[in-house]
Amino acid sequence: MPKISSKGQHMPASPIRKLTPFADKAKQAGKKVYHLNIGQPDIETPEGMLNAIKNVDFDVWAYTPSEGTLSYRTKLTEYYNKLGYNIAPQDIIVTVGGSEAITIAMMACLDPGDEVIIPEPFYANYNGFACESDIVVKPILSYIDNGFALPPISEFEKLITDKTKAIIICNPNNPTGYLYSKDELNALKELAIKYDLYIFSDEAYREFCYDGREFISPMHMDGIDDNVIVMDTVSKRYSACGARLGCMITKNKAVIAAGLKFAQARLSPGMVEQIAGEAAVDTPDSYFEKVNVEYTKRRDILVSALNKMDGVFCPNPGGAFYVVAKFPIDNADKFCQWMLESFEHNNQTVMMAPATGFYSTPGAGSNEVRMAYVLNATDLENAMECLEQALKVYPGRV
Repeated sequence: MPKISSKGQHMPASPIRKLTPFADKAKQAGKKVYHLNIGQPDIETPEGMLNAIKNVDFDVWAYTPSEGTLSYRTKLTEYYNKLGYNIAPQDIIVTVGGSEAITIAMMACLDPGDEVIIPEPFYANYNGFACESDIVVKPILSYIDNGFALPPISEFEKLITDKTKAIIICNPNNPTGYLYSKDELNALKELAIKYDLYIFSDEAYREFCYDGREFISPMHMDGIDDNVIVMDTVSKRYSACGARLGCMITKNKAVIAAGLKFAQARLSPGMVEQIAGEAAVDTPDSYFEKVNVEYTKRRDILVSALNKMDGVFCPNPGGAFYVVAKFPIDNADKFCQWMLESFEHNNQTVMMAPATGFYSTPGAGSNEVRMAYVLNATDLENAMECLEQALKVYPGRV
């Protein structure tokens, strides 16, 4: 039998999806499974976006330009410039989801063997994208005890070699929900200038900041226009994960030119998705205000319930819709699988993502679990009741 590639062998499985077969079996056995494992919001997609799809009117479903339609990129410019990014349509490449924005950025900026520093825990698919791009992830640990704040810059400097080309941040962070401060971003700016590094800024959760806290982007900072690459998506902002529509933004003309060649190789992003994305920019502020109130309520339910459980610690996140919590367990992977295979409370159980999959450092996160508070308040309360009962009887409790 022919062998698969080395890259195919080393490509990591998703910690978010790898337990799906166990969840499916639990459902087949009649259990209700509360899905806290994946960031799939249940918030309704904006009406304007859906109406744009319903009212699509064309005779030929044609290719679009590889960089995205000028109409959509112009509309995106309107959105980003309201945020103070000061960009033009030619600074944007429209991508097939935020995932493609990340891979195009990596391939356009980094050579095989180059190193990228990422504070961990981090979005698990960065490992997969790095594998696809033949680059090396150099993780730098952040810690649950201080809410996963950015590690000291001195720790970053210890990792920098002549192979180091970039730093990736996700802000607000997936999986921790941590919202980076202006001081933390200023420190990264100085590091990028000192060592001539790219800053890849994954801003999928920009709209999800709580308690009146301010979102700061590297795009807001002077003197690093050529260093900053923003990766973004409509998935979370508009609860449109299935649209598979994102973009890469940079004022670095050489990166745009290189990125466009990769975009041309995959031909083009979808036409209908861009029509919907264009309409989405006109979503009223009231939509986001309502969503923010709802997610704040859900966060408070989840964090409060977790911290009341014996032996559990969960920081209160400033953004996104995730938490990473520390449990009194021997192994997060075993625990999450056990929840689906062997546990039920009132014929219900909970699906979570083991935090181990969000770390590159071996052994890190072995007693931590990521949860997405994307369910309604009643379901979250029921899920927390299930989890509390599970922790009382789990055979590997420590």
